[in-house]
Amino acid sequence: MDLFSGIWEWLVRFWESLTWSLIAWGLLFTVITIIASYGLIVIGMIKIPADYFSSSYVREINTDNHFSVRWTAFIVKNVVGFLLVIAGIVMIFTPGPGVPTILLGLIMMDVPGKRPLEAKLIRRPMVLSAVNELRAKYNKPPLIMD
Repeated sequence: MDLFSGIWEWLVRFWESLTWSLIAWGLLFTVITIIASYGLIVIGMIKIPADYFSSSYVREINTDNHFSVRWTAFIVKNVVGFLLVIAGIVMIFTPGPGVPTILLGLIMMDVPGKRPLEAKLIRRPMVLSAVNELRAKYNKPPLIMD
């Protein structure tokens, strides 16, 4: 019961401390986050190859760059992908494109076993049709699914 009363007291203090300025900043942050998320989703879904979700897709590894450049890119890409997955999970419960954001985050990350999860997410009829419509607007071929 102490936990509940502690949470309740925190909520009361938080509610009393709200100002119009804090509400405006929170709203601005939410709007910017949603716009950035949609922008990243559009870029990501347009840039991936049409056969990315196909079992015959072979990823090209660029060995022309220096070792440190490849590892830095690998780390940055995985951190950004992880943050997108977390943001997508949050967006499932709040306004925003949760499932496409999770999908984009998974595409960016290099983790074992991600292909089946990506395929499961993209095969959802609403997601696949939305992605293919988006790709058609930019004269890109539809995604090939096995």
